[in-house]
Amino acid sequence: MQLGLENKKQTKWAAALGVVAVLAMAYEVVPFFAGGPAEPASSAQAAAPTATRATARPGTKAGKKAHAENLDPTLKLDLLATSEQTQYQGSGRNIFVSQAEDLPQPVAPGQTDAQKAEEIKYHTPAVPAAPPIPLKFFGFASKAGEPKKIFLVQGTDVFVAGEGEIVNRRYKVVRISPTSVEMQDMVYSGPPQNIPLTQGG
Repeated sequence: MQLGLENKKQTKWAAALGVVAVLAMAYEVVPFFAGGPAEPASSAQAAAPTATRATARPGTKAGKKAHAENLDPTLKLDLLATSEQTQYQGSGRNIFVSQAEDLPQPVAPGQTDAQKAEEIKYHTPAVPAAPPIPLKFFGFASKAGEPKKIFLVQGTDVFVAGEGEIVNRRYKVVRISPTSVEMQDMVYSGPPQNIPLTQGG
């Protein structure tokens, strides 16, 4: 007699567990079929449920869908009216008008561009004057019908040069006249120097 009662209890427990299992399966499967479309329109739509499950939070149960964000484009007139009624409450200062107390006070008298130009003009260091050219002009070296050439001497060195030529890698012959020669020092800027003809060296 006891063996038959134990078998009946086991059968009841097995039936109860089966009902619980069926309910659990229905709870898992029914929302999936109820929420998704019967036939996906494209491969992207077919992959959407999988992507939703993959990005679900770890603490949520499978099958529950996250709440969608509110993407309603309808204009909320009540919120707009509330924002329009907001009044600016400042300190009373007009930010579009400069006021005397906001301007920085000068620490020294101002200086105009003309004053700066005059200051630069008078404070520009003067270019040193060229020293006297140490060459002596003591005769002509050209013949009739040839370009003008002259003899120039510096110490024991004698140079023969024509107009436009450089003597001693520094002095340029600018112009030759019958009684003098104009020489330009290439190191110093300034007007050419006039060297007179010296007879007899």
